[in-house]
Formats: sequence, structure tokens, C-alpha cells
Amino acid sequence: MTSRALAAGSYGYEDLRVGDVIATGSAEISADLIAGFAALTGDEYELHLDDEAARRRGFPSRVAHGLLVLSVVDGLKYRSVVRLDGLASLGWDWRFEQPVFAGDTIRAELNVVSKRTTSSGKRGIIAFRFDVFNQDGLRVQRGTNELIFDL
Repeated sequence: MTSRALAAGSYGYEDLRVGDVIATGSAEISADLIAGFAALTGDEYELHLDDEAARRRGFPSRVAHGLLVLSVVDGLKYRSVVRLDGLASLGWDWRFEQPVFAGDTIRAELNVVSKRTTSSGKRGIIAFRFDVFNQDGLRVQRGTNELIFDL
């Protein structure tokens, strides 16, 4: 399997191959973003909203919701200069490996790990492995996402 870093452009099922790599831009996970996500979801656990509460639990500052980081990563995928011409997401298999703190900046690297056509032959499914890194290059989250494409 040879990997190739994809250049800017739009990519459909036939354009992608196992080993392709997509590097996203980055996004800051600010305290305001964390507070907004807490208000939106109702997950107002103090670890996410209070620096002192986080310090009492051994963290240097408030910790971003894992699902917030995943949501931002999905947005980075769609704001990338490499545009995936997929129809819909079929699901996520995801791990939160390290905490992400208010003020951290994240980015993702996507790798095409598998391709297959559906039984009808009218659509294709591509699995992408995601590795999410903070500003220090530490992998903080990882997982896979399957997208379905029209053929």
C-alpha cells in the first residue's frame, strides 16, 4: 500500500484509493467553545466548565468534551481543501486517548483504510482512519468513520 498525500480538489469514490492521506487545517478549542457546547448539549459537568474543579482532579485546566473535539474534527474534514464528495456518514468508531484542554489547537490526519461497493453496485463505502493531534503533536483522539459515496 503506497500512501499519497492528496492535493486540494474534490474526490469521489473512484478518485480515492487505500493509502491516501488527507491533512486537515487546525482549530482552537477555546473556553468559549467548551461553554457553548456544554450549553447546547446540557453536559455541564464541572470538569468541562471550571478550571479549579479540573485541577482538583489532577488536570491543569478545564477539559474539553470528547464529543466536542470529535465534532470539531468532523468540521475540519469538511472545511479541508481536500473535498470528499460523499453522500452520508455511516458511523464512527472512536477513542478519546488524551485530554484536550481549553486553548489547545487540534488538527487531524485522515487515511483511507478500505473501500468496497454495496451489493447493489450503485454506491461505495470508504473507511477513513482519523488521528487527531494537539499543538504539541500528541495524539489525543483516534478512530474510524465510514462514508457512503454515489458511484
